[in-house]
Amino acid sequence: MAKNSAPPPAPEPQLMDIEVNIHSISTRGSVLANASVTLGGCFAVRNIKIMNSEKGPFVSMPGYRSANGFKDVCFPCTQEFHKRFQQTVLAAYRQELAQLHEPQTYERPRQRESSGFEERAAPGPAGDPEEASLDGLEEEGHSSGGMAMQ
Repeated sequence: MAKNSAPPPAPEPQLMDIEVNIHSISTRGSVLANASVTLGGCFAVRNIKIMNSEKGPFVSMPGYRSANGFKDVCFPCTQEFHKRFQQTVLAAYRQELAQLHEPQTYERPRQRESSGFEERAAPGPAGDPEEASLDGLEEEGHSSGGMAMQ
């Protein structure tokens, strides 16, 4: 006697993690930026281009030119994942572009209240060290202006 069993229900598909790194942004030309994508922390795709078109930016996968035209080396297999992939990469591009146009604030390093130069200066003749060095130069026929006077 054969048992009639239904196949187990297919597990719910989990959303794959898509990590995008945008490189070399350009505001002119047909290539707007290059990107690297890591899928699920397990598979990396390099040399993805964000291209400019009349309809707006789009994602171009790495590929090669053949006798029959341009062929992608790798690509999303389903329409749903293709849409999600494009949206994720373009969102990362727009975020990176927005950060470039944000005014950057830089905090100046704090300056010491006292330079401490007096404490570290080499001991010299008594009195003002600057006057002592100028007196020595003038005795040799040199002025503090850097030109010799005769």
